[in-house]
Amino acid sequence: MYFSQFIRPRNLLTSLTPTIRYFANKPRVNEVSLYLQRAKLIDSIRLALRSNSPRSVAPLLNDPALDSFVVANALRCAPSPESALSLTKTLQTLPHFRHTQHTLYALAKILSKSQQIAKLKALVEAINSGKFPNVARVSFMDCMRWYAAAGDLDSVLSVWNEWRAVQKCPCIESYNIVLGLHARLGKNSAATKTFSMMIDEGVVPNSRTYTVIIEHLLSSGQFTTAIHIFNALPLMRIKRTRRQYSILVEAFTSNEQFDVVRSLLNEMQIDGIFPGHAMQSSLQRMREEGFLEGRGDFIKEMSPDERIKNIEASADGDDEDEDDNDGDEVKSCIENGNVNAVRLKPWLDAAALASALHNWTGEEVSALEDANIVWTRRLVCKMIRNFKSAETAWQFFCWAATQPGFSHDVYTVSAMIGRLARRGHTDIVDQLMSKVKREQMKLSFNTIRLVIDFYGIFCNGHAAIKFFRDVKFLCGPMSKTNLLLLYSSLLRTLDKCNMNSDALDMLDEMILGGILPDIRTFSELMRSFALRGDIKVVQRLFGMVKQSGIEPDAYMFRILIHAFCKCGRAVLALRVFEEMMNSSLMPDAATKRLLVKSLWNERKFKEAAFVEERSVVINPALPLAFGCHLNSVSSTDLTRVCNMYSGSFAENSESIDVSDL
Repeated sequence: MYFSQFIRPRNLLTSLTPTIRYFANKPRVNEVSLYLQRAKLIDSIRLALRSNSPRSVAPLLNDPALDSFVVANALRCAPSPESALSLTKTLQTLPHFRHTQHTLYALAKILSKSQQIAKLKALVEAINSGKFPNVARVSFMDCMRWYAAAGDLDSVLSVWNEWRAVQKCPCIESYNIVLGLHARLGKNSAATKTFSMMIDEGVVPNSRTYTVIIEHLLSSGQFTTAIHIFNALPLMRIKRTRRQYSILVEAFTSNEQFDVVRSLLNEMQIDGIFPGHAMQSSLQRMREEGFLEGRGDFIKEMSPDERIKNIEASADGDDEDEDDNDGDEVKSCIENGNVNAVRLKPWLDAAALASALHNWTGEEVSALEDANIVWTRRLVCKMIRNFKSAETAWQFFCWAATQPGFSHDVYTVSAMIGRLARRGHTDIVDQLMSKVKREQMKLSFNTIRLVIDFYGIFCNGHAAIKFFRDVKFLCGPMSKTNLLLLYSSLLRTLDKCNMNSDALDMLDEMILGGILPDIRTFSELMRSFALRGDIKVVQRLFGMVKQSGIEPDAYMFRILIHAFCKCGRAVLALRVFEEMMNSSLMPDAATKRLLVKSLWNERKFKEAAFVEERSVVINPALPLAFGCHLNSVSSTDLTRVCNMYSGSFAENSESIDVSDL
């Protein structure tokens, strides 16, 4: 598929003309040539580190292209921690070499992965003491990551407690690190308590949190619970990731549950996620068992590409896989009679290459073409994601379509549509969509939903409706769950565009079509109309919730109380409060104060005293409601997942009911 009519995106280049003229009159380094020079030097160091002669590294370190970028990536690509540390010692003997944050952090990761905790702590202390003048103090987050990778729980908790003393609620990733380390060390109770702590402290779990939980459950043999939680993520508005699919595929393949694996692969295709290198062995086994008939594209992309030429050197025959950005392999093999020959794929960093191409000048493009890089689907997708501007990504996308041996497919097109939608280039998105329909390509559900969401950000509700109507042509048959999520995205977009009547019409269409809105969809709409002061629509929506048999959660009750209080109907808010208490739910402190104040203003002193009496114990934050993160969580889901996760490691875990998820 060649997008020849889009090779000259004039509408995107117009805004870049002043910038292009500025650089045209100023001498500038060809950043692509510089990148390629660095890449060549990194490859030479990689080979030298695997050679029979350790001294072969020294001459390379005098190369003028050697800088912190080269050193940091060479350290990451070292075949072993010992060789990386040896390289560091050699570098320190060079008078012109100075450590930077990039090189020191690469070294810290090596020390942490090799569990050299004493040396790691010494390095952190040296950085924080100012031994390296141009390097800032190590952040709490980086310290926690390194100590967690080293398996040093005490150091992780010490840094975390210090962070919590400075900032009451650190970022969510700090909780994920603690949760993950507890799980990795087999401290099941501590892991589940950490997850409960997140909820109690108002921290919203993200995709990474659920990845840790799923991995913990799988490693503990809790396969059923793990897959049920994974299947529940879409309705919880949590994005499912390649890592989650990977660990599930590996676990169920090892357990010979091939039907589950095949179902996971189908879900991956619907989500628009292409398998990573970690799935290679699992998919190979699936193919051998005959479960991948007609799915050869999954295996093909991960198999060695014959177009990619290896770089070679002699070695000692005891090499490991290098940890570079592309996951390339190191192989010992017989080559020209040499049993110890090592073959490496050329080093390539898509992020660094995309950064070097940010101006997209003729000189840079010429250097890129001269490099003869083999463009694969995976590499093109990485490049599109890593460009800082959608304009440059689009220029690369059009250029890639003309390269020998490469043609765009649904994955690269989806990646480009995502970049354009995020920047509001709806005109180019429309052109691509027309091409997609003509080519009869089927976009992933995630791509369709992403475009509708971004139409809302750029207030283009009519385009969102038009796009929604084309779903059956763009995505094919869709499950009720995915239709629910798509309707929810469209309703949210129409709300952002202040298209209230259209939103209500779409809600009626949704229900008449047999798609019952979930609690988040109703809550979003109720909150929207409450903010506009349309209390009648809020009451109507709440009545629909009751008729649907949905149990309101703490956040929905909060919306109602605030809506009634704001419009001077405190008595109605009091009724909602009583219903909330009867449902064993507790309002947050702010909601209670608003209700009491409203009752006082309406001279309902006895009722205000009643609220105070019933609300003796109030949490300062929303209990399991998280109103500020409405699109990604609900109290019902969090409570259920928390109980499932904790119950899986209880003595009676066999009796845990997973049917509700």
